[in-house]
Amino acid sequence: MPNAPTLDHPTFQAVKARFAGKTFQATEFRGQATLIVGAADLHEVMAFLKSDPASDYNFLSDVIGIDYLNYPSPMPGRFAVVYNLLSHAHDRRFFVKVFLNPSLPTDGIENDPALVVSSVCDLWPGAEWTEREVFDMFGIRFKGHPDLRRILTWETFPAHPLRKDYPVRGRGEREAYNIIDRTSA
Repeated sequence: MPNAPTLDHPTFQAVKARFAGKTFQATEFRGQATLIVGAADLHEVMAFLKSDPASDYNFLSDVIGIDYLNYPSPMPGRFAVVYNLLSHAHDRRFFVKVFLNPSLPTDGIENDPALVVSSVCDLWPGAEWTEREVFDMFGIRFKGHPDLRRILTWETFPAHPLRKDYPVRGRGEREAYNIIDRTSA
C-alpha cells in the first residue's frame, strides 16, 4: 500500500507556525495546495500571506465563487470563495478557500447575512473587480469593499445567475429587457 501523501507545501508550515491557536484544513491535489479557512479568519490569514517574507504572495490572480449544491460528496458549506495567490519571489501558487452556508432561501435576491466575507481589496487592489463578479453572480458580499455593486448584470437584476438553483433558461429577464437598436439610440 503506498504511503499517504504529505502536505509539504512550505506555506502550510508558515501558517501553522503563525496561527498556532487556530484550526485550519489543508489539502494538496496534483501539486496544488489549498488552505481552508473560516470566514472570520480570512483577512488576517490573507494579510499574513502577503506580508510574510517566507510566503510573499504579492499577486492575487483571481477570486472565484463556487456553488456546491447537489455536489456528490458532502462539503462544509454550499458556497465557497477561492483566492488564487502567486508569489513571484518564490515561484509558488497557493489557494485559500472559504466555505459559506446560506441562512436564507437562495432563490431570490435577499442579502443573506451568512454569505459575507471580508474584502481583500485593501491588500490587493485588483480584487475589486473579481469580488464584484462573485457578488453579482453568487450574491456573496464582501465587507469593506470600496464599490460593491453589480458588474455583469444590471443593478435591479432579480437574482444571482451562477447559483445552481437559478433556472438555466432564466426567469423571463431577457424577455423583459429593453433592446435598443442603432436607429432609436
